[in-house]
Amino acid sequence: MPDNAAMVARTQSVNAADRTAERVSELREQLRYHARRYYEDDAPEIPDAEYDKLFVELQALEAAHPELLTPDSPTQQVIGAVREGLASVAHAVPMLSIQTETDTSAGGALKFDAAVRNALKLAADAPPVRYAAELKFDGLAINLRYEYGLLQQAATRGDGETGEDVTHTVGTIASIPKRLAQASAPVLEVRGEVFMRRDDFEALNERQRAAGAKAFVNPRNAAAGIVRQLDASLARQRPLSFYAYGLGDVQGWPIPATHSGLLDTLQKLGLPVDDHRAVVEGGAALAAFHARIAAQRDALPFDIDGVVYKVDERALQQQLGFKTREPRWAVAHKYPAQEQQTRLNDIEIQVGRTGKLTPVAKLEPVFVGGTTVSNATLHNLFELRRKGVRIGDTVIVRRAGDVIPEVVGRVRPDDDGHGPRARAVYVPNFRMPRQCPVCGSAVVREKGGNDHRCSGGLFCAAQRKQAILHFAGRRAMDIEGLGDKLVDQLVDGGVVRTLPDLYKLGIASLAALERMADKSASNLVAALEASKRTTLARFLYSLGIRHVGESTAKDLAAHFGRLDPIIDAPVEALLEVPDVGPVVAQSIHTFFQQAHNREVVAQLRAAGVHWSEHDGAAADRAPRPLAGKTFVLTGTLPTWSRDEAKECIEAAGGKVSGSVSKKTDYVVAGDEAGSKLDKARELGVAVIDEAGLRMLLPP
Repeated sequence: MPDNAAMVARTQSVNAADRTAERVSELREQLRYHARRYYEDDAPEIPDAEYDKLFVELQALEAAHPELLTPDSPTQQVIGAVREGLASVAHAVPMLSIQTETDTSAGGALKFDAAVRNALKLAADAPPVRYAAELKFDGLAINLRYEYGLLQQAATRGDGETGEDVTHTVGTIASIPKRLAQASAPVLEVRGEVFMRRDDFEALNERQRAAGAKAFVNPRNAAAGIVRQLDASLARQRPLSFYAYGLGDVQGWPIPATHSGLLDTLQKLGLPVDDHRAVVEGGAALAAFHARIAAQRDALPFDIDGVVYKVDERALQQQLGFKTREPRWAVAHKYPAQEQQTRLNDIEIQVGRTGKLTPVAKLEPVFVGGTTVSNATLHNLFELRRKGVRIGDTVIVRRAGDVIPEVVGRVRPDDDGHGPRARAVYVPNFRMPRQCPVCGSAVVREKGGNDHRCSGGLFCAAQRKQAILHFAGRRAMDIEGLGDKLVDQLVDGGVVRTLPDLYKLGIASLAALERMADKSASNLVAALEASKRTTLARFLYSLGIRHVGESTAKDLAAHFGRLDPIIDAPVEALLEVPDVGPVVAQSIHTFFQQAHNREVVAQLRAAGVHWSEHDGAAADRAPRPLAGKTFVLTGTLPTWSRDEAKECIEAAGGKVSGSVSKKTDYVVAGDEAGSKLDKARELGVAVIDEAGLRMLLPP
């Protein structure tokens, strides 16, 4: 029996060892795969937090079973490879990674300080160690090689030993100096991080979505993708930023004795260095820095995923040395992840102030970016399809700063930790509604566009505030005193539900509103009464018909002369109006085909809104010497405001554009005219002043 028991024990031990070895192998395969997706493809499939969990698990298993540790383990190497098409660069000084502390509490800082003191063999009563504390930017590590003060090469980290030559794209980053005026050393390699600001990232993704192109997952991947692409012209169109934080190879340049002194010196040389840095003493001070930056994290203009602590004195750094791929004298202390995984429970539709329908993910609540998130935007149907997101999926949710949380992708359905994930061509369990979920109006999408919109306009409760503000605008019905706060009160209080309700407002009902004095109420009622007398063009513009601006409204009024023919016009008749194309014609036709929009127009006319039915015809008979001419206004004119000049040009049949092109006929330049004037001269466009414009106008 004892022999049998021993045999069973040995078998169990062998089985446990086999399972451990199998798990170690599995973890290494997963980490290598996800590292390739992150570092080489710039297309991660799991959040950083999930990668960190896998990495920490592997570290723990290797520590408990040293016989399983191998030199090629991801814990022992910097993972990265040279992208095809980019030249390789051998780093004179390896670009190593930094130890990560995933304990996001104060304990992470105290643990690092204790490890440093222990490695330096400091007594308990020895003075505290001095540290340089700085931000951990979420971008792409770059090595800048300056020779005799001139930037000669920029390279990625790669695998730490060999990186990629990205001089062509990094050279387009405005904040990186091409010459260091006060550093003429034979070699000075400066290391730092290329990143993308949040506002630049959001603007880039909006442009991508508008063009029907793939949106970037996060600023880090956007920056990495731009830096590692082959076409430098694209990099110029996509703004990147850079902060320096260290050195590589140095020849003939005196290195400061402290890391904090080095950063100060680099800044004096003209290199950008972040100001959110400090020199502190001891673990408690490190923890306080971590907490202070955490409180500022959302307000920062760029993403960070932690802070970095470095022993400040270079002499102590050299004494501490390195372990495998990481310095013992530095650590990255993480914050709660800005990307997490959770379950997508449902997809609902949100109708915005302008009528845009946005799919919103209803999530299993998850703590991400410092707050619990249960809703996240999916932007539009086509973005949703590109991500292949379905109800019931495990998805990656991102929240950074005050940016609206968004679903950035789905996790592989097989969830086996490696291998290519399945991608969906379409989303079978979700359809955009054909009717607006708020008002029941038809949902439309313009040909070639990405956004679905409610056609309810004036009738839709979701668009009510925006419709009223537009209706009351100075260039529309010009109702002075009807601003944002008052509209909020009127709509939220149920006083105004449709535009005609504005003309039912009385002094007593207005004066009863919070912060509304009798005189203000009286002035608003007078402004409403005065607005009833308008022009056909202003009235058309005030309705907020999509794509119908002031100029198009004037063209419609001039062409048809009366409102009723416009309301009843088929698309073919609308296409006969100058400068009205298929998209605009369809938008006008769709608007007036909605019975509730026609009802609002009828009620406004019944409330007393009127104009001369001959306004349009009169405009058509008026002299139009500028017909077919395009003008651009720039600078400050002597006697006219921009709006006055624009009105005069349009009344004479001309068009006013916001940008100069080869199709521009005249640029009207005033004082302090800027880049538009330069562009006009470059293209050979005629430049005139206000007096010249007056000479072109009818008497």
